[in-house]
Amino acid sequence: MNQMTRTTITLDAELTEALDSYIARSGASNRSEAIRDLVRRGLNSMPAEKPSASCIGVVSCTVDQTIIGLEKKIRAGRQDRHEQVLFSTSIPIDHDQSFDVSVLLATVEQVNDYAQTLFLERGIKHGSTSLAPVEKNIQSHSHANESAKDHVHLKVRESF
Repeated sequence: MNQMTRTTITLDAELTEALDSYIARSGASNRSEAIRDLVRRGLNSMPAEKPSASCIGVVSCTVDQTIIGLEKKIRAGRQDRHEQVLFSTSIPIDHDQSFDVSVLLATVEQVNDYAQTLFLERGIKHGSTSLAPVEKNIQSHSHANESAKDHVHLKVRESF
């Protein structure tokens, strides 16, 4: 039998209710079992064996706009990665919440680092990351009446 480590976590009432609902649907016998399952799944969803692989990553989450300073932290996080961020937007949901999306061209490790830093902020919920493997190819050719120059073309790969 594996040795277990006791870890104490604090969940708000809404997350506790969602966890209990998951337990009822999944057949888990208790919260510890359900949390172990969810942690395993979360860790398996990140292709850690290919951290330097290039990808297009979509990072999305809901943001509680009432948390003072949170929007500034989000902007700073994107600004710190200005060479990776292709697109970002914030869509108002109601007076207090927004749905934020950022698209990055980076390595798997860089996208996951950004996502995990963001998702750990108080006021961030429903964080999700989607990764599409790409290969960068540098090609030299001309467009219209321009002279030939090197530039990057992306090719979507089947897998990492």
